[in-house]
Amino acid sequence: MLQIHVGFNIYNNDKKISIATDIGHISEELIKHLQNSTSILLEANYDPEILKYSSYPYLLKKRISGDNGHLSNIMAGKTLAKLYNSGLKNALLVHLSKENNFPELAYETVYNEISNFKNISLDIAPRDNPSKLFEVS
Repeated sequence: MLQIHVGFNIYNNDKKISIATDIGHISEELIKHLQNSTSILLEANYDPEILKYSSYPYLLKKRISGDNGHLSNIMAGKTLAKLYNSGLKNALLVHLSKENNFPELAYETVYNEISNFKNISLDIAPRDNPSKLFEVS
């Protein structure tokens, strides 16, 4: 089965910002494209337990959690952990499901995966209004 990932790497001088959402899973190839990012906007769409008991139909749950669906909180955390040694400094969690996630849960889950790594700033993008401004340094 053909799998397509869409993301963006934005360069300015020696800085790189990456955006990765609606990616379903993380492959080693995708990690290579995200490496050396100083900042990343990364999907943390759902919590598997909340999705499991949500009112969504079974087929939708299967699509969301499948390889071509969305990234779970735990996978977002594991992704950030893999990127740490390549210079990651800032992470903004984006595209949180309104029904299958909570900002506090996404933050806590991801933080637990990266808490051994120092100097990563972690934040959550609000659903209904702009996030605060971030300086990429």
